[in-house]
Parts: sequence; structure tokens; C-alpha cells
Amino acid sequence: METNDLKDLKRKADQVNPQHKEGPVAAAIEKYTSKLPSDVFLWAALGSMAISATLKIMRKDEEALFVGQWAPSFLLLGNYNKMIKLAGYEADK
Repeated sequence: METNDLKDLKRKADQVNPQHKEGPVAAAIEKYTSKLPSDVFLWAALGSMAISATLKIMRKDEEALFVGQWAPSFLLLGNYNKMIKLAGYEADK
């Protein structure tokens, strides 16, 4: 019985988006972010690390941690940007 439930769930999931198209929000984000050079995100990550180190030297530990945690987010956004360029928005043109 559990197997039938899983098969039914898979069948329903396959019918949700059979063309595998992006929604309007994702398409709009990809349209604009594909125009940004990927190194913008790398420089933003490096900048946040430098600012974090400066704040740490100034003994502003909480601020340093806050700003230092931006770096992984910038790097992930840069990775997403690169993936859009290679396989997403620009590949469709």
C-alpha cells in the first residue's frame, strides 16, 4: 500500500511542471542577474572578509562575525550566477 502511495505521489509531481519551465519570478531574476559579471560576487565576498578582519582588529567582534558571514552568501550567489550563464538564461538565446 505504501508503494502505491509513492507511485501516486510521483505521478502527481510529474504532472505539476511537465515542460520544466521556470516561473515568472525566477525568469525575471535570471534575466537581470545574468547581466552581472561573476567576479562582482567574488569581489563582494573578498570585501566582506576584509571588512570583517578590520572590524575584528578594532575589537568589534559581533560586527566582524556579522559581516564575515556574508562571504559564503556572496559566493553562492556567484555560483548561481555562473550556472545561469552556462545552463540557464543565456543558453536559451
